[in-house]
Amino acid sequence: MKSPYGDFAAISKLSHFLNDPATLQKIVAFLSQTPQGKQAFVDRPKLGKIDLQQLHQLPNYTLGYAYADHMITKGLTPPPVNEIENDPFMFLRAHIGETHDIWHVVTRCDVDKPGEVKLEAFYTAQLGPDRLFLALLAKNLLKTAMYEVELCEQIIDGLTQGWMMGKRAKPLFGIEWNRLWETPLEDVQISLNITPI
Repeated sequence: MKSPYGDFAAISKLSHFLNDPATLQKIVAFLSQTPQGKQAFVDRPKLGKIDLQQLHQLPNYTLGYAYADHMITKGLTPPPVNEIENDPFMFLRAHIGETHDIWHVVTRCDVDKPGEVKLEAFYTAQLGPDRLFLALLAKNLLKTAMYEVELCEQIIDGLTQGWMMGKRAKPLFGIEWNRLWETPLEDVQISLNITPI
């Protein structure tokens, strides 16, 4: 409960605890219901090495520019390039981890507390039986109640908006984002039926 926002080591531990093999199997089955999700577990797309400065040279309306600008202005580093073992669960975790900030950009969820809650609700709507994001929402609601009740309206608004946006949107899991860097961000959002609230 006292863990700071953005404590990724704690989030990883929580994920391993909550998403046991039986739960992970349910998530994989849920995501495999769409052709895109099913194919992702076969092809296991990776972002690869990301050069933020190069992406930042793209026109400012593109996904690549928006992602690079998000990462640079927030002081974030692209995820490391790791080999993904021949294991659907490892791919699931790796793919969600390395595309997290792309989801931030595409959904226009900020990296402040309400924005993170909004994205957690979006994940909960998109990933079905994933217990991690539901637990993160519960943790953040409890933290708001105990320590930051003044953020209540923003947190609840973020939760409801993220959930509704995630339910309306087409699945984001399994998209080969590195093929879309030069695509206008607005076109990506329209194609995925994402209309930020």
